[in-house]
Amino acid sequence: MSKPTEIAGRMTSQEKVAASLKRRYWAERRFRAYGLAAVMIGVLFVVLLFGTIIQKGHTAFEQAYIQLDVAYPADDIDVADIASADFQAPIRAALRARFPAVTERAELRKLYALVSTAAPTTLQKRVEHEHALIGKHERLWLLAGSKTDMVMKGQVDLTLPEADRAADDQELGWIGALRATGDIRTRFNPQFFLSGDSREPEQAGVLGALVGTFLTLLVTLILSFPIGVAAAVYLEEFARRSRLTDLIEVNINNLAAVPSIVFGLLGLAMFIQFFGMPRSAPLVGGLVLSLMTLPTIIIASRSALKAVPPSIREAALGMGASKVQTVTHHVLPLALPGMLTGAIIGMARALGESAPLLMIGMVAFIVDVPKGFADPSTVLPVQIFLWATSPERAFVERTSGAIIVLLAFLLLMNAIAVVLRSRFERRW
Repeated sequence: MSKPTEIAGRMTSQEKVAASLKRRYWAERRFRAYGLAAVMIGVLFVVLLFGTIIQKGHTAFEQAYIQLDVAYPADDIDVADIASADFQAPIRAALRARFPAVTERAELRKLYALVSTAAPTTLQKRVEHEHALIGKHERLWLLAGSKTDMVMKGQVDLTLPEADRAADDQELGWIGALRATGDIRTRFNPQFFLSGDSREPEQAGVLGALVGTFLTLLVTLILSFPIGVAAAVYLEEFARRSRLTDLIEVNINNLAAVPSIVFGLLGLAMFIQFFGMPRSAPLVGGLVLSLMTLPTIIIASRSALKAVPPSIREAALGMGASKVQTVTHHVLPLALPGMLTGAIIGMARALGESAPLLMIGMVAFIVDVPKGFADPSTVLPVQIFLWATSPERAFVERTSGAIIVLLAFLLLMNAIAVVLRSRFERRW
């Protein structure tokens, strides 16, 4: 009786073990499924985000243009003083000739708004470069107004009542007549990349913000990278373990988690109020962003130095090299790719920051493209903020277009970091 009972007991234990293993395997499969689902959900949201931005912003790279038969009357244009001539009158005359039935003053104002206020500048530049145009006619493509541009891009809901639309029936009729004769079309918009900010959406561009961003990041890189690497080398290779170094390390790690707006307040109090530096300048913006990126660069550089095998240091010291020679000739070159990667990641973070720059006055409306580090300027994140808060509907696509440009910069900088790591990293 006891032997069969023992066999039955052993079989029961085996069955329990098998059931336990089966539950563990199912738990592992569920865990993998949860992880895969989380990754897929994250990818879906990223694709949705990028898709929405591209859908709203790709039209910013196109602009509507109207073709008109413009006359340059010799009586109204003096070759010796072209800048004082009224180049708006020929455009209005061309519009009246195109639509002779429009005579009321209110209707004429709407008719003239079909063409951008930048069109007279186009005529002036053409006459300045080619004086032979004076006294002649020319069929010319001119920049359309923001309302015309929105209609051409399908951004006006035609199903709404006339009072709720951005363009009324009369304006739609004019645009339809121009479209029927091929005198209005959309094409690539180079002004978006070649001009600065403007109150008029069709004239607004990102060149000023791009130059300001480049100058600000240049100051940030020049200051933060050498100082960050030097601090990391000292703390990792030369500093003795003490309470002071432990305190410094803790503070560096804490500074990496400080909200960026705190650095903006620090920059406002120190660089602008105490040292009297100019507001809204790339120099001050670079100094503020340097304070913000220094902890990131120091931490990444220390990690790169720790990744160098101790045998490298021991071999150099064994051959008679000094501590400084060992670090500069052997350890630092091997850790440099990781340091560059950390620096680029820190710069990419600085590129997307707007809060600290708002605190130092970079929220100002800047039309001119900055020519130096002390000139008033803005940066891409702040430019996006300004356009996003504008009540003008046509700035919606400009905002999304600027976000696309900013994302392209971020992707480029992260791609450079990946290439540097894969190109120069050594594995032991």
